[in-house]
Amino acid sequence: MSALVAGIAMYYLQVYAFYEEVPVDEENVQLTSLMSGTPEVILSENFQGIDSDSSPVRYRACFETDLSLALLTETYVGIDDAVPLVAPGWFDCFDAAQIGGDLEDGTALAFMGVENVTYGIDRVVAVYPDGRGYVWNQINFCGEVVFDGDPVPEECPTPPESLN
Repeated sequence: MSALVAGIAMYYLQVYAFYEEVPVDEENVQLTSLMSGTPEVILSENFQGIDSDSSPVRYRACFETDLSLALLTETYVGIDDAVPLVAPGWFDCFDAAQIGGDLEDGTALAFMGVENVTYGIDRVVAVYPDGRGYVWNQINFCGEVVFDGDPVPEECPTPPESLN
């Protein structure tokens, strides 16, 4: 009986307990400009997001935009290595398998949202031709190296003291 209770508690803690709804804010969706190299807010509506303090890669969001893919690709930094992470089943607007497949076959395009939103973690945005958009955090190259305990490569920024 205690194993069953512990199992249920562990499941609840992993899937539900640590997530919080992200407040809707006009700055929720940002893309990195090709011209300035800095993140810029893009027009978005119907934003839904979740996040957790327990891990920097638990951020997930869904939104809609009226901006065309042509405008986005001419204005913002595209990325090729976007891999959406699975969201909890109850956050049903975000289907990582579908988004990942659509990124692979070119149905959706990925953009750099905010590089190093937290050291070693990038915020990535995928957008479809119909304006549906999805946001998640993923570990970048520098994060992979530093989080594994290896020395910081020259091309990476200096990690904060808390990671040293």
